Amino acid sequence: HESGIHQDGVLKNVETFEIMRPEDVGLSSNSLPLGKHSGRAALRDKLKTLGFEVGDNQLKDVFVRFKELADRKKEVYDDDVVALMRITEDAENDNLKIVSMRVVCGTGGPAEATVEMEIDGADVTATAQGDGPVDASFKAIRKLVPNEARLQLYQVHAVTEGTDAQATVSVRLEEDGRIVTGQSANTDTVVASAMAYVHALNRLLVRRAKTGPGADRREVSYKELS
Repeated sequence: HESGIHQDGVLKNVETFEIMRPEDVGLSSNSLPLGKHSGRAALRDKLKTLGFEVGDNQLKDVFVRFKELADRKKEVYDDDVVALMRITEDAENDNLKIVSMRVVCGTGGPAEATVEMEIDGADVTATAQGDGPVDASFKAIRKLVPNEARLQLYQVHAVTEGTDAQATVSVRLEEDGRIVTGQSANTDTVVASAMAYVHALNRLLVRRAKTGPGADRREVSYKELS
């Protein structure tokens, strides 16, 4: 059922391609597997099944992220879609965003990470070395977004089974009594870690704006983290 044309036909009229109903073999409903050939109609139907109602503009944004994920995975499971939606919703208003990153690591020396970020609309890049790829990535990000936040928690979970599974990473930061948590998911654990760290920094930026001087302002800048 992964073929885009087939899925679209099933969504419009199940009898076009289905010779029996899911109920006939003991299943409660028809479940269409998603993959790189799935179209917007199949994704919208899956989102609706999972309880997400999205408009055309939001679907366009989610579909771009979905295609990126589907290119890395053979099949996209329900939990993958849920994680994708949560990340998309959380990242909509972020002032700090990762544009790209490259990490070199191995047994021959320290890991090195180069991270390109968009900060308040401007692209900036930094490189740092660290004890492993995650440490190097975090240090590169701290060069771009100086802060004194302390890492309280770093946690990794697999969203689904298999070596191509998405990793969901949680990062908890503490600064002057303010505690924030960032989460992200990616098939690359290092990328997910960096994105979760940046997500936490975005939340810290918002918390600072709400609790610090001038807390009634509606706009915040990353410079408040430095």
